[in-house]
Amino acid sequence: MSARRTIGTIAAVGALALTALAGSSGASAQTQGRAALQLPTAAVALGDSFVSGEGAGSYQPVTDANGVSQGFPGWTAPNSNAFFCHRSANASIQVAPLAGITSRFNLACSGGQPADMASPSSARPKGRTVASQIGQLRQVAQTHDIDVVLIGLGSNNSQFTFGSVASDCAGRFVAAGYTGWWEVWVPLINWVTGTPVPNENPCTLAQMASDAQVAAATQETTAAVRQVLDALAEIDADGQHTVVLQDYTNPLPLDFAPQYRDEDGRTDTRDKFRELVRERYAAGCPAHRASLGPAAQFTDRLAGIVQSAYTTLRAERPSERLVFLDVRRAFDGARLCENPGSPAGALATPLRLQDQPNGTYVQSLSGYDKLDLQRVTKTCNTYFQTCQESWHPNVAGHRALGTCLGLAVSAGGGQVAGRRLRDGTLTSS
Repeated sequence: MSARRTIGTIAAVGALALTALAGSSGASAQTQGRAALQLPTAAVALGDSFVSGEGAGSYQPVTDANGVSQGFPGWTAPNSNAFFCHRSANASIQVAPLAGITSRFNLACSGGQPADMASPSSARPKGRTVASQIGQLRQVAQTHDIDVVLIGLGSNNSQFTFGSVASDCAGRFVAAGYTGWWEVWVPLINWVTGTPVPNENPCTLAQMASDAQVAAATQETTAAVRQVLDALAEIDADGQHTVVLQDYTNPLPLDFAPQYRDEDGRTDTRDKFRELVRERYAAGCPAHRASLGPAAQFTDRLAGIVQSAYTTLRAERPSERLVFLDVRRAFDGARLCENPGSPAGALATPLRLQDQPNGTYVQSLSGYDKLDLQRVTKTCNTYFQTCQESWHPNVAGHRALGTCLGLAVSAGGGQVAGRRLRDGTLTSS
């Protein structure tokens, strides 16, 4: 055989091989597409309490890491119990208007951190007995075509948690109101950590989350979302999905309504203002007025964490349908103590404690002295499930967030900001 004929034969064989390979790839893609068409579509929530439905009640049983379905285990059960992920039937993922979605799966867990995406929550301190959220996502993908993924991460991480920040600021206010300079012999306790309140001054932004802590939290959050995207690339039946990265909204206003600014002739700028503590606790907003500005800035920092993750990952994966959903203004005009009659009409749950772990919440601190408060705070510290619903979106709040989620999914990509108007309607920009 001549060299020319040999080369021609090799070329022909190579062409046939390439044709066969292309046909095989095309057939594989068609098979994958047909498989996706045969699967019901799903929307999935991953992340922390803000998307799990904390505060919205109607909590559903949760399958733990051992495959056992956990219903409500009682108020004195360990807080590590999977049920206390508090996955609500009223969570935004369940009520959002999502066209074409057949099934919805809430895999988020109250207190969830970035590490919980790829590792079991129980692998870290104060985690719950549930499998990694990516592991749970893989199970959903076995029976459903995942079309929408809502991710809420950033407020809890290895640097700080929302619960610790909130309890510190509330504890400082109550301590300042109940303790005079001559009464320091009865220290108040941080409701989450169980440690003495460090001081009675209003919280500052640096104390809530320093620049270094925010930078570390941003890296953690970005890495965790990247792991979710990697998993979706492997398991999504048709490879077509929208991933919404949602930030947070503040349960407290920029300033209190006038009737919550002083009581019995005393403001919160001096020591011992018990009646004002009682008034704000009843209204759901026990915090210094001077802490409100830093709290809003803290919310902005959380938004910055989420937006940074979005910007980084969109640059890495330009073909991915990523949406940054900014909900900072979704509760405008309906925050705790923003209007008379709070907590009625607010979109967030009031801060509430139980005197004993029995399901009965203390609605008023009238008649409570410092020793009573120590007992109440000990209940929260020992049985965190008795107070973990505090300062989270309530049923109406999750309905508002669900509306925002629907707007974000409809956008299909980019940045969407949800805003509540004066008449209560929600719009996006």
